[in-house]
Amino acid sequence: MAAGLTGVARPYWLSVFLDFAPSEFDAGAAFWHSATGYLLSDRRGGADEFATLVPAEGDDYLRVQRLGEGLTRLHLDVHVAEPWAAAEAAASLGAELVDASPHGYFVMRSPAGVVFCLVGHPSSVVPGLMQWPDGHHSRVGQVCLDIPRAGYDREVRFWRDLLGGEWVQPDAGDPLVVRGAGEFAVDLRLQPSMFASHPLGHLHIVTDDRIAEVDRLVDAGAVIRAAREAAIVLEPPGGVPLCVVDLQRGGITCQA
Repeated sequence: MAAGLTGVARPYWLSVFLDFAPSEFDAGAAFWHSATGYLLSDRRGGADEFATLVPAEGDDYLRVQRLGEGLTRLHLDVHVAEPWAAAEAAASLGAELVDASPHGYFVMRSPAGVVFCLVGHPSSVVPGLMQWPDGHHSRVGQVCLDIPRAGYDREVRFWRDLLGGEWVQPDAGDPLVVRGAGEFAVDLRLQPSMFASHPLGHLHIVTDDRIAEVDRLVDAGAVIRAAREAAIVLEPPGGVPLCVVDLQRGGITCQA
């Protein structure tokens, strides 16, 4: 069990923001509305650039944003009681302050370059699995960060020290590490990349029927890019990569 930040700086929830390039926002938001089965909220923000995917039960943990410029990507929101205290603590662990918003949140960059926000939005109830008409179940259950190999070990230490919780290495011969969801709605997986020059993120949908889930997502517009023993890799509209994995794999059960 990693200690993590404590007191008013302790993270209690993790949200994922899908940040879409302007031309990909509409298609991307529509796909994830279909993929999750969650209500897409009314848009908000000065340019109507934000929306939330709202589950029927439980607290939200997935949001979409239309970027003003730049390529499609994702970032994390780390929820804490006092964002300013968490920002100071994160900086002491090696994070860089990118922006202090007048709205009360702080934009940070991890040692390897992963952008995340420290926010104060209360959340605590993990949504259950969605049941689809054919009887199978699924939910976005994991967020994965591919980290350039040179900075990987330091990045793992940073996230352990920031988030705390139960961290495991599923395979002793594989450097991939996983922070089990615990009180969060998603597992956080970190794995080294030999080829990436900057961090990349993608999502895993966990399911009790991979074939049925892939068929459903293809009908929603995704394209199959690879079929592997542990995962089926899809390219959804909007460009945020997606893997479909079994609900339980490698001894890790995603909270659902």
